[in-house]
Amino acid sequence: MRNAPTILHLDMDAFYASVEQASKPSLRGKAVVVGGLGPRGVVATASYEARAFGVHSAMPMAQARRLAPNAAYLVPRFSLYRAVSEQVMTLLRELSPLVEPLSLDEAFVDLAASGAAEDAESARRTGLRLRADIRTVTGLTGSVGLAASKMLAKIASEQAKPDGLVLIEPGTERALLAPLPVRTLPGVGPATGDHLRRAGITTVEELAEAGEDELVRLLGKAHGQALYAMALARDERPVVAEREAKSVSVEDTYDVDIHDRLRIGLEVRRLADRCVRRLREAGLSGRTIVLKVRRYDFSTLTRSETLRGPTDDPAVVREAAERLLESVDTTGGVRLLGVGVSGLADYTQEDLFAQASSRAEPAPEEAVAEPVAVPREPVPHWRAGQDVRHAEHGHGWVQGSGVGRVTVRFETPQSPPGRIRTFLVTDPALEPADPLPLVITAPEPPPAPDLSARP
Repeated sequence: MRNAPTILHLDMDAFYASVEQASKPSLRGKAVVVGGLGPRGVVATASYEARAFGVHSAMPMAQARRLAPNAAYLVPRFSLYRAVSEQVMTLLRELSPLVEPLSLDEAFVDLAASGAAEDAESARRTGLRLRADIRTVTGLTGSVGLAASKMLAKIASEQAKPDGLVLIEPGTERALLAPLPVRTLPGVGPATGDHLRRAGITTVEELAEAGEDELVRLLGKAHGQALYAMALARDERPVVAEREAKSVSVEDTYDVDIHDRLRIGLEVRRLADRCVRRLREAGLSGRTIVLKVRRYDFSTLTRSETLRGPTDDPAVVREAAERLLESVDTTGGVRLLGVGVSGLADYTQEDLFAQASSRAEPAPEEAVAEPVAVPREPVPHWRAGQDVRHAEHGHGWVQGSGVGRVTVRFETPQSPPGRIRTFLVTDPALEPADPLPLVITAPEPPPAPDLSARP
């Protein structure tokens, strides 16, 4: 391990919920819950105000509503979260070339790789400056942990929450870890924690005292040895700059089980198209198409097909996903569908178009005029938290909708809390909008005139 706390772990505070509060002035300081809003939705993130009621991530949304009935429940806006995340990651990359993102709101940074920190004092200064820069650029807060290893830096950032900084001085690691519960260590989930508790081990100190042989007997060689090393504060894992994506996938959970086979097929095609869009946005292609089906009884089936070479052709991915669906029994209904592509590459094998069968119908010998059905205009589906723009009132967001009406609060990240107005869901003056930036950067001032050259 290092002899200086030069590994930094940043964890943005309640990231999705904090972005929503920064974006919507009327929600600042109030309970906000972000996640799937249907009866089968789960909480993605809860603000600290909502956590006071017992709401937490991965909780069923129905349970969250019982605990905090007056909270604001919003759908995620991932395009905005990704944009803010990129601003944060840019700040991290200015500190060091070795940045290891773990998610949109979390990353490790090796400060020693760039000389940004050499000892505890310089590391602390760097961490404080980073937190200030994040607040200036995004308006959000992040918690920073500094230590001599990745494991300890992550533990430190957890102790720093919310909006703080904790530095673990080299030489104090064992004393800090000793009283902590075993679940604090990475790799100790509920099952391992229960197994250790039954053996009388509940703290990291007891884990170290049990000894390597006993932990190997209880958990197996690999897991036992790894946990014993962590209990002694040993962690030699380096910060890895790039994490190569192994797959790209999308999935949807349905509020009501889908029974109609035709509807299931249409959903699979739609998911395949979304998956291809993500592939192309990332500049990738893939060889293996994967279909995921969770049935009415919660049993989950996956099917896959490997092509001759990588592709990002939507027709190829759609047809492969449809072939995979043919081998799945959907009797009884499905509650979740997903389509993914793995075996990723950064190029496309052009001749794969041959795998997409041509389904063009031969032209009839004589054209016969037939009546054309005029499709009905779909009724807009407004979701709570969605950005909208009204021709008269400007930018706002959906507070709720139902019974043919939609309620909108008109405000922006830079405005005071806005007014609420209600419209028909079909109001032609109301349309979806893109999210607004959380912070507007002031333009660079013009250079001062050079007066020295004047007579």
